[in-house]
Amino acid sequence: MSMAGRTFLDTSVFIYAVDQSVPDKQKRAQEILLSTAGITISTQVLNEFYSAVTRRLKPAMPPPLAATAVETMARYLCVPTDAELVVRAIRSGQRWHLSHWDALVVEAARQAGCTRLFSEDLATGASYGGVTIENPFANG
Repeated sequence: MSMAGRTFLDTSVFIYAVDQSVPDKQKRAQEILLSTAGITISTQVLNEFYSAVTRRLKPAMPPPLAATAVETMARYLCVPTDAELVVRAIRSGQRWHLSHWDALVVEAARQAGCTRLFSEDLATGASYGGVTIENPFANG
């Protein structure tokens, strides 16, 4: 599955793309989705997106609309969260002192051969096994 130069997008990019309560971040997220080549996600991102937009977003997205959004997102290269990925994430989380959920994202990005991971949850500039973190919403 290795394809150098791919970019893994964390869930927040997709949430911001539909969240009208943060117009600056919404615009930036939409720009990312339109202009980034080699977008990669994981099944974790699909699950987190659906849960967040139907439960935490105000106003909540209706479940049928959220399901359609997930179907659209699923067209990107999508790394499955299987037992091997979970085991690697546990080890990586311990090695790099990451939360389990962040380690799952990092390991999915590594598995897909991504060189960048767009995330607000990890330190910009940090590198984990060849995956460099970038916060696309940071001011500057």
